Amino acid sequence: MTLLSVLLLTLVALACVWLVTEPLRARTPDDPDAAQRAQLSAERDRLYADLAALTDEARRPDLERRAALTLRGLDALPPAPQARRGTRTLALGLLGGAALLTAVGAVTFVPRWQLASLNASEAANVQAVLRLPALKAQAQRSGTKEAYLAWGKAAFDSNTFDQAVTAYGNALKLDPRQPEALRRLGILLLTRGEQTGQAISAEEAQQAALLIRTGAQLAPNDPESQLLLGFALARFGEDRDALSALERYRTLDPKGRDADDLITALRARLNTSDPGLRVYAASCASCHGPSGGGGIGPSLRESTLTRAALSAVITQGKGAMPAYPNLKPEELAALLNVLEGWQRETQ
Repeated sequence: MTLLSVLLLTLVALACVWLVTEPLRARTPDDPDAAQRAQLSAERDRLYADLAALTDEARRPDLERRAALTLRGLDALPPAPQARRGTRTLALGLLGGAALLTAVGAVTFVPRWQLASLNASEAANVQAVLRLPALKAQAQRSGTKEAYLAWGKAAFDSNTFDQAVTAYGNALKLDPRQPEALRRLGILLLTRGEQTGQAISAEEAQQAALLIRTGAQLAPNDPESQLLLGFALARFGEDRDALSALERYRTLDPKGRDADDLITALRARLNTSDPGLRVYAASCASCHGPSGGGGIGPSLRESTLTRAALSAVITQGKGAMPAYPNLKPEELAALLNVLEGWQRETQ
């Protein structure tokens, strides 16, 4: 919890103490806003109770919005007059309730206010970390593969890799044919050197690769299967197979961008003999396909544009296609030679 959160909770606690101990300090006239204050307080307490017992997360945003409006309404009321004598018990009871509500707020509202300042990925990681203790306890208590998989997924998504290895390992003991557990455990073992600074042996690397391959065979149409398979193959120098797996990943998940840099690097390594193909691999293949057959962008093999028109589109851009004005003349000429060659092949 950040320093700002601690200060906020301290202020909330002090405000609660001040308000609920008002009846202890002096005798004053009746509160003219008593009815409205009681109604808002009852609504606040009911919403807090609903939040504390919430099982359907889809309802949380609405409940939190209503709770915030209720608190705002309470804050807008003038301070309550001091209570009459004889209300000490009530005041002390309210003080205990305020302490409880402050504790509830510490684990519900404040973390969610903090999440509002994060992007979607960062917020998801924080939420995964917050769920880890409960998921770990549930898995250890129930011992089911479903519970271990849920724990492993939250740990993996939050980069808590030691827990992910434990959770997925236990899940595979219960059922060795689980693609997610196989591929994720494999990639964690394969990249353990980067995580710990300790190199893994060749035998361990082969075992990790086997886990990833098995996971991909069991779920060939899962984008993550092909993504992790591509990364593993690239580490073993199997560039063509790695590129094939990563291209399939992009086909299965057109919005996936996790492999863009590696795909570009693999294409460049595979096309070093032809300068035109090298330029194409670095600048064009991610949209138009590895061989110009189309992908996010149209097929270049079926294009009927002239050399001059192709040159204009490449250097100036058109529609969704970006411009590449910084290509050297020899690079542009080599790329145009490749594109014209593809056009002749389809005529």
